[in-house]
Amino acid sequence: MLNVENLNIDFFNHEEKTWFKAVKKISFNVQEGTVLGIVGESGSGKSVTSFSIMRLHDERSAKITGEIKFESVSLLNLDANEIRQYRGNQISMIFQEPMTSLNPVFTCGYQVAEAIILHQKVSREEAKLKTIQLFNEVQLPRPEKIFESYPHQISGGQKQRVMIAMALSCNPKLLIADEPTTALDVTVQKTILQLLLKLKEERNMSMVFISHDLGVVHEIADEIAVMYKGEIVEQGNAKSIFQNPQHPYTKGLLACRPSPVLKLKRLPVVADFLTGLVEDASAHLSPSNQITEEETRARHSKLYAKEPLLEIKNLSTWYPVNSSFFSKTKEYVKAVDEINFKVFPGETLGLVGESGCGKTTLGRSILRLIQPTSGNIIFSGKDITHISKAEMRKLRKDIQIIFQDPYASLNPKLTIGQSIIEPLKVHNLFKNEAERKTKVLELLNKVGLKEEHYNRYPHEFSGGQRQRVVIARALALEPKFIICDESVSALDVSVQAQVLNLIKDLQRELGLTYIFISHDLAVIKHISDRILVMNKGKIEEEGFPEDIFNSPKAAYTKKLIDAIPGS
Repeated sequence: MLNVENLNIDFFNHEEKTWFKAVKKISFNVQEGTVLGIVGESGSGKSVTSFSIMRLHDERSAKITGEIKFESVSLLNLDANEIRQYRGNQISMIFQEPMTSLNPVFTCGYQVAEAIILHQKVSREEAKLKTIQLFNEVQLPRPEKIFESYPHQISGGQKQRVMIAMALSCNPKLLIADEPTTALDVTVQKTILQLLLKLKEERNMSMVFISHDLGVVHEIADEIAVMYKGEIVEQGNAKSIFQNPQHPYTKGLLACRPSPVLKLKRLPVVADFLTGLVEDASAHLSPSNQITEEETRARHSKLYAKEPLLEIKNLSTWYPVNSSFFSKTKEYVKAVDEINFKVFPGETLGLVGESGCGKTTLGRSILRLIQPTSGNIIFSGKDITHISKAEMRKLRKDIQIIFQDPYASLNPKLTIGQSIIEPLKVHNLFKNEAERKTKVLELLNKVGLKEEHYNRYPHEFSGGQRQRVVIARALALEPKFIICDESVSALDVSVQAQVLNLIKDLQRELGLTYIFISHDLAVIKHISDRILVMNKGKIEEEGFPEDIFNSPKAAYTKKLIDAIPGS
């Protein structure tokens, strides 16, 4: 159905007046009714390739050569009007970020209906019926209500289903799914993958599925093409690539994902394989890299002999949803509802649950970024629930947070040196600017960055490097306790492995205590000493990682474990 031969994509850099080669001589085929998985890290060229199939690049600054044939028609030779007959009708696309792909000022139903009217020339009433039918097909609850809802009024998984409905609205023969599950919970991700496979079978549709996670691609693809720096380094049958990867890069991608079965001291990184430091794909699973039961027991006896650093007692944070002037009784969303737990010095407490379970609200309530409704937060033996803002400001030196999105956490107008030096100034640390700069350079070195990075701006770094900058800033005040709020969920699996290793190294070196928040149970198991499973504002289950994975007590926990790709 789709035949790509010797595809080259170059982009013109207007600042440097040079051409940059993004994709280099790649070739692949997609057979009718099959799924091709294209996998690779950010910047590997996989999304650029998919955009070229749809002819979505600005052809004034992009140079595309080679051949892209769809059912024997050369797509690169079509003019702007001719390509519109294929785009949407025959070939459709689900974009990576549904929130930015949907227009916030129109209802979800209007946007899908508009696509149907444009391509199928039907009345608005017919388009509405077709849209509701599609919403049913993609298993959206209450399709009539979602038709009238705006994007901000529905969950991430529901927005992604709306995008799938829009992509299917013209019954395409080929569907391109560009990272369609990256920002979703593992449970929502699993249902989206199952839905896409079901729709593919029912419609005999072909698919190109793009992801940075080989575990996810393995769940859906018949064939896999692995991309690295604009080239396809390995391709073939999905089963054979998983069981017997040939290229060092493929071996690295498979190895760097945390194991849901074994607890490893250190995750391998792709660079280990590319430099030849590691050759065997399973070398990282050797007994010397596994944490033994004796080591775990010794760590537990040391950790839990101490007094807790943080104690949470009956903590609740409620949001009013009915607060009009005339209503006497208020209704509340119980985001955090009567929660109790302790965190011990030097421990990593993993907090896991789906989006909306209350884990981020809990983290922010502990930090008093949100004022709790009731309960007590006891830090270092002192109740800090109601201390003044001035006292809390002093305490923030000891309690820090690493947010989910490093790009949004950094001021784009400040160099990273200025961003890290800022908290040192606020808390009047060190005598002068020279001493502060020395401290910042030391911190950059500690998190694996270089001194020359001091004067660069956030946009000049990769996602993994930006996360290292944010970690350096959190360490600047030498805190006792750090909350990591989904701090690796937006990263490629290879970069995620580097950041998880760094977080563990810093804990060993500096004696840090963490609450590590994530929706990914495999990551939580790897990093945590104990785990709290959170659902609908309450703690559903708590225990040591091995106990929770081997014999989960709650049905909700079992559902999270079953949804881990490859489980």
